[in-house]
Amino acid sequence: MPRQIFVNLPIRNMERSRAFFGALGFSFNPQFSNEQGACMVIEDGSSYAMLLVEPFFQGFTKKPVADARKGTEVLIALSCDSREEVDAMVKKALAAGGTAPNAPQDHGFMYQHGFEDLDGHVWEVFWMDPAAAPPNA
Repeated sequence: MPRQIFVNLPIRNMERSRAFFGALGFSFNPQFSNEQGACMVIEDGSSYAMLLVEPFFQGFTKKPVADARKGTEVLIALSCDSREEVDAMVKKALAAGGTAPNAPQDHGFMYQHGFEDLDGHVWEVFWMDPAAAPPNA
């Protein structure tokens, strides 16, 4: 079985978060979703984001839950198949209420842009051609 990753993110409002990520084209696995958590499918079979309402998220840790609007607790990097897909995803995020804190960056072999979701989590969206990457990039 291939290794899977589940990124767990605290959210404030389940309905708004599901609508936001649904507008970006992501689906949710109903088997692992309820009013406290939603299993967002990034890549079926391998990559998921668990969107957990803050009180439920808090039950998994003794540390305080970070407010992603005030500090960065994680940078989520998400690959795309083209530069156009990067731009399209950021455009969808902005239309759904997200923000783009930085301008796009073109490094030749890699193109990146990103957005902050409704809870302030940073999603770095990128396209890369590894064959064109300089050594030690």
